[in-house]
Amino acid sequence: MSLPLITGTARLVDDPELRFTSGGKAVAKVRLAFSDRKKNEQTNQWEDGDKIFLEASVWNEEAEHIAESLQRGHEVLVSGKLRQREYEAKDGTKRTVFELVFPTIAPTLKWATAKVNRMSRSNGGGQQPQGQQGGGDPWASQAAQPDRGFGGRQQAATDEPPF
Repeated sequence: MSLPLITGTARLVDDPELRFTSGGKAVAKVRLAFSDRKKNEQTNQWEDGDKIFLEASVWNEEAEHIAESLQRGHEVLVSGKLRQREYEAKDGTKRTVFELVFPTIAPTLKWATAKVNRMSRSNGGGQQPQGQQGGGDPWASQAAQPDRGFGGRQQAATDEPPF
């Protein structure tokens, strides 16, 4: 068995919060609001239905990209595994939260436009837009490239975010 997969459209409740672990790995905390918005045929007005608020932690380069690209109020498409986590608050009460694990987050283009800049790594480990100093575009080749997937972009589930 595995955790349930959740895919949906949400709005960012806050700007993504970017931090770095003591080891230098980037992690962004993202707060999301999902709403069942429907048009009332009698009043011809849009009405918000049930709401669900979830948090997600995104790691490594994707965390930096999200923090640079998205902000509060943006509509995003999200996919990730839903996890329930229990913890003890500072006041001693036990709490339960639901969060998305290993989420994929992208802006929706229904109400906005986006310009995609493919990022590349320089020899120093930093990132820069393709076409600037540091290496060519591997996607520009006329030869077909094998699908290498998206492995390695998420942090292991055992690492705790520094929030």
